[in-house]
Formats: sequence, C-alpha cells, structure tokens
Amino acid sequence: MKSTGKPKLVAIVGPTASGKTSLSIALAKKFGGEIISADSRQVYRGMDIGTGKVTKREMRGIPHYLLNVATPPKIFTVTQYQKLGRRAIAKIVARKKLPIVVGGTGLYVDALIQSHALPTVPPDSALRKKLGAQSPAMLFAQLQKLDPRRAASIDRHNPRRLVRALEIILTTKRPVPTWEETHGSKSDYDTLTLGVKISEKKLRENIHRRFIARLRHGMVREVARLHENSVSWRRLESFGLEYRYLAQYLQGKLKKPAMTQKLETEIRHYAKRQMTWFKRDKTIHWVKNAMEAERVIRRFLK
Repeated sequence: MKSTGKPKLVAIVGPTASGKTSLSIALAKKFGGEIISADSRQVYRGMDIGTGKVTKREMRGIPHYLLNVATPPKIFTVTQYQKLGRRAIAKIVARKKLPIVVGGTGLYVDALIQSHALPTVPPDSALRKKLGAQSPAMLFAQLQKLDPRRAASIDRHNPRRLVRALEIILTTKRPVPTWEETHGSKSDYDTLTLGVKISEKKLRENIHRRFIARLRHGMVREVARLHENSVSWRRLESFGLEYRYLAQYLQGKLKKPAMTQKLETEIRHYAKRQMTWFKRDKTIHWVKNAMEAERVIRRFLK
C-alpha cells in the first residue's frame, strides 16, 4: 500500500456483536494504537450495559476516546462528534500512536475519515416540537416524500433520527448528503478500513448470547436508573433498540416475553442495516480473524 504522507489511521467496522471491540484492543496492543469509539449511543454517560460499552478491565490499558462525553437528556450531534473525534486523532498522532476508529455507527466513522463538512444545522426547538407531535409512521412517510434515499437507510421506528433528518432537510431545503456524495471528498488521513467478516449464523448466535448476558447483568435496572435520573421515557425510547423496548416494558406497555422477542428481532434487523451501510464502501478489507487483520495492517504501515 502506497504511503500518502498523511497521518495513518485504521478503522474497524462491522455489525453489532461481531467482535469489533476485542479485535480492536488486540490490534491496539500489537501496533501501539489508541482507540476512538464510533458509536452514537456510547457517547452518553450511564448508558453502559445496553450499549455494550467496553469496561476498564476489557480495555487492557489501551486509552479510549469519545466514551461518556455527553449526558442522555441532551442531544449530541454527529457534528459535535466529528469535532471531538478529530481532536482525539490529532492528540493520538502527536503521541506517535496509531489512531484506531472502532464502531458500528457508519455515519460516525465516515464523519471522522472523510473531510467533508457536515450540515451545520442547529437544533430548532419550535420545529422539533412540531415534528415531535407526529408519530414515527407519519415522520417516516414525510421523509420518504422529501428524501427517499435517506428514508431507505434510516431506522423508521426511531423518532429522534427521523426528526433530525427532517430538520436538516426542511432547514437547508435540500436532501441529506448521500454516502456517495460525501465519499467523493478527500480525506485528511491515510486510512485503512477493516470490516469484521462473520457468518449470519454465527452473528445470530452472538446476538442472542450477548442479549441474554446483558439482561442478567442488569440492563433493565440500568434503564430504570436512567429514568430515575431525569431521562424521560420518551427520550429513552428515542435511543432505539434496548432503551426503546426496555422503557416500554418498564412502563407496562409490553410484557416481558413480547419485549424480549421484539428486542432481539430488532437487534438482528439493526445488524442488517449496518451491513447495508458498510457494503457500499468497496475499499473495506473484510477479515475473518485477528491474524488476517494483523497481516493487512503490517502491509499498510510499511
């Protein structure tokens, strides 16, 4: 791989429960790396079990950035993430370490790697209140009409994402920039992106095993505690997946069997959406294990 003279950066992507965290830590140990999380929910304090946030013990002494930088009641935007993430990359490079961006939120990964400017649309409380009064189905229908391309990749049940997408479109009077448009821009980094390759059967098993483990380790209590600490039920539901369905369960809207069935199904659907996003990037090197990843990184760093 030819060097560009730019700071080198490795990104590790893949669906939820594919093993990105353990792989990234092993690679950071091997190549003198420090890790930047690219997860849209792990930025929030107190959202640990439900997001699968890495623990201090699991970090094995590797510095991690962009964890616990926001409070759940307040909205944290991808623009804020980009600013903090690039600051972290500069700090890591200055320390002569290898920045390793790890996560399953494709938009966050792209925000760091690509040099394009994100839409700087500040929150509009009046517009958000108006949109927030509508059901997710109504919001999704409006988004389909205004920007069908964005509608095709969004979680149609997540009102927070739907409202933000519509806020950008209605404010700028133009569709949200597409993946192809943003990836036409040059990057400030010499980047190698590795994708964790995993069979559908194995991923399904991992999702189920991890889901059961999180329930046993207090995921329900975590959501109840967040609500006790002034995070509204509506806000919790806006985070999607674990927080949406556990909030509904705690409010008595869902019985436990229905909650567990719906939630595990939604996690599998989320993994498919993640893969849809990543498969559009033909530069990703898909690897099956740490040995393959090490070989590709060594070649990249030469």
